[in-house]
Amino acid sequence: MQGDPGRRAEVVELMRAGQRAFVRDLTELDDSVEFSVRDWERPGGGGGHARVLDGGEVFERAGVNVSAMNGDRLPASLATRRGLDPETGFFATGLSVVVHPRNPFVPSFHGNFRYFETGADTWWFGGGMDLSPSYGFTQDAMEFHRTLRTYCDDFDLDLYPAAKKTCDDYFQLAHRAEMRGIGGIFFDELRPDGPDGWRRGLSFVRAGIGTLAAAYLPIVRRRMMLPYGDRQREWQLHRRGRYVEFNLLYDRGTKFGLQAGGNTEAILMSLPPTAGWSFDFQPAVGSAEADDATTFYQVRDWAAGH
Repeated sequence: MQGDPGRRAEVVELMRAGQRAFVRDLTELDDSVEFSVRDWERPGGGGGHARVLDGGEVFERAGVNVSAMNGDRLPASLATRRGLDPETGFFATGLSVVVHPRNPFVPSFHGNFRYFETGADTWWFGGGMDLSPSYGFTQDAMEFHRTLRTYCDDFDLDLYPAAKKTCDDYFQLAHRAEMRGIGGIFFDELRPDGPDGWRRGLSFVRAGIGTLAAAYLPIVRRRMMLPYGDRQREWQLHRRGRYVEFNLLYDRGTKFGLQAGGNTEAILMSLPPTAGWSFDFQPAVGSAEADDATTFYQVRDWAAGH
């Protein structure tokens, strides 16, 4: 595969720098347990750097991983979806962030930014972030989406509505007729036009990586000390079950990573350490849980306040 090694090295270093920064940010909020370090190599080309916290006082699990892989054959899911020749060589790198807090009132968080190329002239950026609360707070949802809108507007005023819709459409549990959470933004195949298109795409991803902490950590600080009991924990485990269902049934990143021969432990660190499924579970009528189940996990224009 032909490509620019210097360009690939630059985007990998951007992902590694984002990893270091977000690990540092999370550690400032929860230094009760250190992040474990696991670097791995992929047979056939490339590897990755996994940083995972388990069993913290604030974060029950947090993973901040970087991978960079190359190969002579595209993973089947990508080749089929994009109509590409499976025998095409590729290079892919990305930063993946997943946080599952201990307190049920603090939402789970997911973000990823990635770069893919199949040659010097075939490349694109992708990424986004989304929020999966167990308990819905309108203030949190509005602030989260407004932060993402500002990030997108600095690049293109038309991007936020499109990226939000893509995210809303993607993070759907079709078999449940509900969203995994409250969405966020999701963009794929971002390839700005012009001779400086690659550089502009990289700058947008750099700004997005910098937005991870700004979008999420104020919510953590606001909710992490709220008291909770067994009822709230049960509901949190129930909502985490929905998170697991999406990742194992629908998530394209999980499929790509496994088919590309990525590190299985690093890929599946996105799952919460505990989750629950009860047959035909129904929250009590009139409860906060019942209200969230029917109204919060649906598509809404949070940035506009409704």
